[in-house]
Amino acid sequence: MIRGLHHNAYRCRDSEQTRRFYEDFLGLPLASALEILETCTGRSVEALHTFYELDDGSYLAFFEVPGMPFEFKTQHDFDLHIALEVDAEVLQPMFDKARMAGHEVRGISDHGFIRSIYLRDPNGYVVELTARVNGHEGAMDPNRNGARQVLSRWATRHPGRPVGNVTRPQ
Repeated sequence: MIRGLHHNAYRCRDSEQTRRFYEDFLGLPLASALEILETCTGRSVEALHTFYELDDGSYLAFFEVPGMPFEFKTQHDFDLHIALEVDAEVLQPMFDKARMAGHEVRGISDHGFIRSIYLRDPNGYVVELTARVNGHEGAMDPNRNGARQVLSRWATRHPGRPVGNVTRPQ
């Protein structure tokens, strides 16, 4: 049985630049850094794998792999974003801190069940800092929010549409 998230890993352009954002700015401590010179299958590689710890004991991780091409692009929220939970009283000070530091930041957005600010990290990823508000439990409870019915209606309205490079069977 799955117990929780250990880490989520992303590519990064520059490990030190990434550390400055996640550790110095966001306050996530650098927990581990692994230099990888050979894969488990014996291939030579040069990679650095870093881990930043969240309060719940899970990690955000990054790979810097200079010899392996990767298309870094400015991500849209709908394509990819990292949502990190904070206490409500943290949102405004972090918004102000980001603006003062010259980071791209927007919000505070009220989504009804959470309030969020959005930042961009040095790799182009959107980082959402989000705080739960009253109504969060109901909004995230499939017995009360009709999640399966919403998904079913969506799938019925959009049959056979391309999903990535694959067409979904009808």
